[in-house]
Amino acid sequence: MTADAIPWTDLFARRAGHTKPSALRQLMKLLSRPGMISFAGGLPATELFALDQVERAVHAAFQRVGGTALQYGETEGIPELRQWVARQYSTPQWQLRQDNVLITSGSQQVIDLVGRVFLNSHDRVIMENPTYLAALQAWRAYETHFLPVAMDAHGLRPDDFEIRLKQGAKLAYVMPNYHNPTGVTLPAERRQRIIALLQRHPTVLLEDNPYEELRYDGEPLPGLLALDRPPDEGGRVIRAGTFSKTLMPGLRLGWAIGPKEVIAQLTKAKQAVDLHTSTFNQFLAMELLHRRYLEQSLPVLRQIYRERRDAMLAAMAEYFPAGCQWNKPAGGMFIFVTLPSDLVASDLLPLAIKRNVAFVPGQDFHLDGQGANTLRLNFTKNPAPEILTGIKCLGEALTPAVEAATRLTKATVPCTASADPLAATSIEREFI
Repeated sequence: MTADAIPWTDLFARRAGHTKPSALRQLMKLLSRPGMISFAGGLPATELFALDQVERAVHAAFQRVGGTALQYGETEGIPELRQWVARQYSTPQWQLRQDNVLITSGSQQVIDLVGRVFLNSHDRVIMENPTYLAALQAWRAYETHFLPVAMDAHGLRPDDFEIRLKQGAKLAYVMPNYHNPTGVTLPAERRQRIIALLQRHPTVLLEDNPYEELRYDGEPLPGLLALDRPPDEGGRVIRAGTFSKTLMPGLRLGWAIGPKEVIAQLTKAKQAVDLHTSTFNQFLAMELLHRRYLEQSLPVLRQIYRERRDAMLAAMAEYFPAGCQWNKPAGGMFIFVTLPSDLVASDLLPLAIKRNVAFVPGQDFHLDGQGANTLRLNFTKNPAPEILTGIKCLGEALTPAVEAATRLTKATVPCTASADPLAATSIEREFI
């Protein structure tokens, strides 16, 4: 060390050592080279952003509120946007008020604020296994003790969830619709069972539901918040939502819904972080909502994303080697792939990148070191011709290793998509 060098590592808070860089964010830096087809990030299709409508909404917002759109605002968010969220997620049985809503800088901020408000060192948190990578990243800083819950082809297993509740978990994190990374959807009966179990334990549940509106098959299911008791009458569910998947992610607009007392605490935590969410972006979103942008754009998004999902599934069936298995998600953005058990997806990623195609290895989504032989593919960002080209290149990258592993293990599983999301060895592979 030179005389004027500063020992920064010694000066950082202990929690800084528990914060790992996002593997996905690191990978994104490699994906800007020309010709790269990325299935890595959970990105919406840029070409579907209605730039002309956004431009008109910007002018209309300024005409309506003037310089207020550029001024400091309330930490809780502008009242009319909070009221819109409250109306959107009220149920026939109970009504939300704007005091039940906090507008945030994306739903990722909800996850961070919940950690700040609820988690002490060594608190126990129930997590699906695998789970959303950025939730793990946000809460590891609190020296949290994660309690993984096994998933099967239908999502989180309620029996395992009950076991973890009995172990004294303070918080639970569940993504019920089109789960990231697996794509599975929690069935109605499991949702009801989870809420019934939750009501018997002093555990708070964070329902993360960013993909709910991106449904391509089946009927909509009630969220966990809607199945719980009213938020201010014993409800234990906090819901995180976002406009990132339906309007546009660059607005960085999300929200938390929960009991007034919880929203008040989250608001105080947010004040210390960023004072408030962008006032301008909130008024712009409100203008788009007034103009019924969502009602017009969502059917288009669903149709195009469904077509892209089906194009990817068809290409995988044609070009992926025998020994690969995958799911058919009913919505969302992701297809989850399982390779033969002896393979490590991260070792195969450089081979894919040499062919100008990228994916996200699945191990970092897991809590227990498993999932090395899994990977996640995004199907929403690229148009069908690029999906076909990318999957063909990815199949070429995977084939030698998969065929070698298949010969060694004498595997006979056909390379076909399963009707069950998270299909495994034949039908019933589980994550833990």
